[in-house]
Amino acid sequence: MQQRRRIRGAGGSAGATGATEQTENTEDTNGTRSTGSTGGAGCAGDADSTTGPGTGPGRISGIAARAKGPRRLTALAGLTALTLAALTTASSTLHATAPTSGGPGLAVDSPLGPCRIAPNPAVQMSEGLPTPAGYSRSTGKIRALNLMIDFPDAPGPGKALDRLSEFFPKTSQWFRTSSYGRLDYRPEAPLRDWVRMPLPFAEYGIGRGSPYEPGYRKLVDDIVAVTDPEVDFRSYDLVNVLVTPNAGPSALDTVLSVTFSGNPDAPQADGAPLSNTSFVYSRQDDGSGSYADTGYRVLPHENGHVFGLPDLYTVDGGGSVGHWDIMSEDWGANNDLLGWHKWKLGWLDDEQIRCASRAGSSDHVLGPLATTGGPKLAFVPISKESGYAVEVRTREGNDEAVCEPGVLIYRVDSGVDTGRGPITVADSKPNSGGCTRRPNVHAELSDAPYRPGQTFTDLENGIRISVLTQEQDGSFTIRVRRS
Repeated sequence: MQQRRRIRGAGGSAGATGATEQTENTEDTNGTRSTGSTGGAGCAGDADSTTGPGTGPGRISGIAARAKGPRRLTALAGLTALTLAALTTASSTLHATAPTSGGPGLAVDSPLGPCRIAPNPAVQMSEGLPTPAGYSRSTGKIRALNLMIDFPDAPGPGKALDRLSEFFPKTSQWFRTSSYGRLDYRPEAPLRDWVRMPLPFAEYGIGRGSPYEPGYRKLVDDIVAVTDPEVDFRSYDLVNVLVTPNAGPSALDTVLSVTFSGNPDAPQADGAPLSNTSFVYSRQDDGSGSYADTGYRVLPHENGHVFGLPDLYTVDGGGSVGHWDIMSEDWGANNDLLGWHKWKLGWLDDEQIRCASRAGSSDHVLGPLATTGGPKLAFVPISKESGYAVEVRTREGNDEAVCEPGVLIYRVDSGVDTGRGPITVADSKPNSGGCTRRPNVHAELSDAPYRPGQTFTDLENGIRISVLTQEQDGSFTIRVRRS
């Protein structure tokens, strides 16, 4: 969910509507029209590698007097509570014009210009390129400050570093794999003990969809006041607040985890605002026995917002994207980011993108998204704000639960708000029930990828995307026809 300074009036999913044709000859222009899937709505880390210098034994507590920064009221746009199968983390953004940028920019005269759909200024965390300023950098070395906090009425059980080890080194490894090594995520915990807040948890008024004002403002003020004497906040690119898991409800009941990103009005510490901060509560443990291996994934999801990525789930859970992006589903089995997001974050080079913007027919060879190098993404623009992305997904890298490898086709719309379906995956087998029964993996879209002999058709926009062949190296040849 998103909290915004303004709420976009017209929401809803653009919908990757088209026809799936099962033909032996992909050049056949006859096919039945159907509608693709649309949406409405392990191991603990080494202490030396995941933490900074220790501060000695004892719990951090007390309040130091600090001046508070200016306040700005933010609007609340809360999604309804989701069922377990649809549970994902919440997120919020307060858009900014700070001097940092979340991803690459493209020259106006770039050959990829027509495929660089523009951000919509009326939409928070728009899928357009480039990512607006104000978010954390998504390439190079990133220093992440981790603070483990507890409350007088909810003291942290065990050691604070045990809470840290739930997320690291797995989160760093996840980003390293997904970014092909381009994001060097450095977690640090200069305070190795629980940081005690001055008020009971309930007094902060934290709930699902809680606005920044006043509860989170007070919580961040207190975090800064308690920790600033011992933490140099200017040294970090983002902040993770790892809340003691016994504060607040179980994630099985409601997910409180949230990110406030691009927020220039956040309380300042050492002259730097805590403008990109993720809060993680409870444990996303579905009882399947996978938490030790997959419970960390809430943090890469929340940090995705810090880098400017929107929520892809809707009120139907992962109904429009399924398990094809961690910004859609972050429970249970591992999954990666979509190729569009990797380009947006600067993890794919322009040379790895194929822009099919001209009328006529063009063939493109795409390698598996999980592998390094080579063409990875074809884009078919429809308008200045939308188009179809095409990529190859396999059971490699971060994609653990892929049961139907093949060519994934999805529509991207920079004019659709976060949490309302800015991306919609086209289902090659509508109403099939999918090919997996793994917990917390959206079954219907699990077999969405297209195979040789199948064609996606958007009659309204005169676009046909056919899968011609699969090569021995795992690449696929696709043909794009535009009338």
